[in-house]
Amino acid sequence: MTGPGDPAPHPAADAADDFLNRWLRAMAGTRDASPRTLDAYRRDVAGFLGFLTDHHGARPGRAALSAVTTQDMRAWLARERGRGLSARSVARALSAVRSFYGWLDTAEGITNPAVTATRAPRPAARLPRPVDTEAARALIDRVELQNPQDWIAARDVAVVTLLYACGLRISEALGLPRRAAPLPEALTIRGKGGKERMVPVLPAARDAVDAYLRLCPHDPGPDGPLFLGQRGGALNPRLVQKVLEQARMQLGLPASATPHALRHSFATHLLEAGGDLRAIQELLGHASLSTTQAYTAVDQARLMDIYARAHPKGAG
Repeated sequence: MTGPGDPAPHPAADAADDFLNRWLRAMAGTRDASPRTLDAYRRDVAGFLGFLTDHHGARPGRAALSAVTTQDMRAWLARERGRGLSARSVARALSAVRSFYGWLDTAEGITNPAVTATRAPRPAARLPRPVDTEAARALIDRVELQNPQDWIAARDVAVVTLLYACGLRISEALGLPRRAAPLPEALTIRGKGGKERMVPVLPAARDAVDAYLRLCPHDPGPDGPLFLGQRGGALNPRLVQKVLEQARMQLGLPASATPHALRHSFATHLLEAGGDLRAIQELLGHASLSTTQAYTAVDQARLMDIYARAHPKGAG
């Protein structure tokens, strides 16, 4: 409500803010979004509306919202990147704006194909962060020292050895049934999407699992899990993460030395030894060769680092 001396409210400003608030209420009601999520949505869309205000010199109303062009969207994305936002943050903001426009279409009949057709910037691919061969061996040795109970220490060594020697995901290792032991020369692993693959088992991994089973006081039966917790239930993956965290801190290794890093190490060390990329793809269970090709970038980066440190002019 305004007094006699107050300026009249700008109808476009009222429309933009009203649309934003109504959309947020709809998100809270239909999607049960958390307060933190709603705050993020509000910031992202309010930032977009603020950009339109600056870009066109007026707060956007119905007509302006429906008239946003591809050039406007590109200018907004460029401004966001220019403010130092990462590609992931910009993609999140664009997702919020698209959702806002989806609601505008349904609730207000405001359509804009330029907004819905805008593609988010592609985040830079995160290279795998493997540990080197010596560090992988040191981790396995150190894991054995983390628990005073011999069978638990042997269990942890067996799990970590499987991750590194077979390139398994932690869920795949902990999903093995008891009947899988004694481990054969090749394991059938069911990975993501239910895709099966054959993985050779190195003697070191087979021996580690045998040593664990000789000491394990529990017998869950052939259909029970291979790796057990202290009370005989399925082993929680968090315990494996924790024991590796303790070991890598004691060794002074980076925080990236996680259970999944051992899978990366498996692939990288095979590649360094001359392994075929297609074969490594099959061993890892990657659906696409492009996923496996990330390891070639790791190998090249490592070689360039060695070159820079070893060549007389490498650091110049």
